[in-house]
Amino acid sequence: MTTPTADIDENAPRVEGKHEFVELLESGNKPASDWRIGTEHEKFGFLTKDFSPLPYDGDASVHAVLKALADEYGWEPINEAGYLIGLKKDGASVSLEPGGQFELSGAPLEHIHQTCNEVGQHLREVKAISDRLGIGFLGLGFSPVWSLAETPIMPKGRYKIMRDYMTKVGRLGQQMMFRSCTVQTNLDFASEADMVKKYRVSLALQPLATALFANSPFAEGRTNGFLSYRGHVWTDTDPDRTGMLPFVFEDGFGFERYVDYALDVPMYFIRRDGTYLNCAGMSFRDFMDGKLPARPGDRPTIDDFMDHLSTIFPEVRLKTFLEMRGADAGPWDRLCALPAFWVGILYDNHALDGAWELVKDWTAEQREMVRRTAPVLGLRTPLPNGKGNLQTLALEILKISRYGLKARAQLSTSGDDETGFLEELQQIAETGHTPAERLLKRYQEVWKGDISQAFTECAF
Repeated sequence: MTTPTADIDENAPRVEGKHEFVELLESGNKPASDWRIGTEHEKFGFLTKDFSPLPYDGDASVHAVLKALADEYGWEPINEAGYLIGLKKDGASVSLEPGGQFELSGAPLEHIHQTCNEVGQHLREVKAISDRLGIGFLGLGFSPVWSLAETPIMPKGRYKIMRDYMTKVGRLGQQMMFRSCTVQTNLDFASEADMVKKYRVSLALQPLATALFANSPFAEGRTNGFLSYRGHVWTDTDPDRTGMLPFVFEDGFGFERYVDYALDVPMYFIRRDGTYLNCAGMSFRDFMDGKLPARPGDRPTIDDFMDHLSTIFPEVRLKTFLEMRGADAGPWDRLCALPAFWVGILYDNHALDGAWELVKDWTAEQREMVRRTAPVLGLRTPLPNGKGNLQTLALEILKISRYGLKARAQLSTSGDDETGFLEELQQIAETGHTPAERLLKRYQEVWKGDISQAFTECAF
């Protein structure tokens, strides 16, 4: 989630030492009765008249949709340097990704039925506004047609700094920023030990999520050779702040070890006087010592560290909760399936133990191999040691997730439990055909090579 400038307390006390950052992460510990589910999803806006990307300004624009959501549905505006850049209401927020992707960061909710209602309400609001403005929204993991040069840049200070730095550390970082969309879920933990177990299981399984939700086989008007091009992009974005984090699986991993990792990730920026100061590549440890070249003598606040954590992008990210980051965006039903998949695995101890048994023997090299192969082969990705492929694993893990959801016994008003949200994933796993492969079949047999059809068939 992106923290708006207005919410940063620049006058807060400066930290005295690393222990305060460790205590911050520890503050996420909560009893199972207080665990919640936060779901985030992104989508591409476009003009229906010509399928061009949605600009920031104009009658049909990002700004117009944000303003209408504020005026008509009671969302509170968030402004930066005179620009409307986001909204918030009832624990949820709407924010802009660098290329104008609309992100709903949902409120922390008790069960998936609430999550799906939240997503549905948001999409209905957006559609009511966008239909009359000649705007559509696209549920894909990567922009299917527009080049990087054609993609608009949103007026947020952090993005200029990030964009410039991305060219120095990897080949595909700007592609990630401006042309990708994801669905994520944020989940809680009870203790440091519980966090460690959940982190290891979810990190090892993140490539499985990449395969099950693979939905980005197109780029710049043609096929791109991948099932999840978004997943591939993350393998060449910035090695200092992405990846499978082998140290998570080492003895002694915990909150302090993650803080040490975060402190060694190069900075992007700090915010002072409502302005982003370019600190790209500089050391947060120097910042703690008052030796940051961009701000000599100043030291960080807790908010500065939280900002820094938001610029770290491993496949699973730790804040005061765990973020599952491996999946492509997609249609409405898969937006609900993603949190259901992970809640079933991580919010029941028996399910969590069962999932760990399936991945505990993988080495760091094997986990990395699966991660890099999943965007290409999807569910056909071989598992380590010749034990089947990701389709084999998907069928086993979905059994475990279904068990975990049944055990939760969270019922809708009609008496249904949460397992129904896994049905789409079950079909994908049983057939072995990812969403991307379904799209490629449509592209070849029905669309006859015309990717513009995606703007109708894949629109919300």
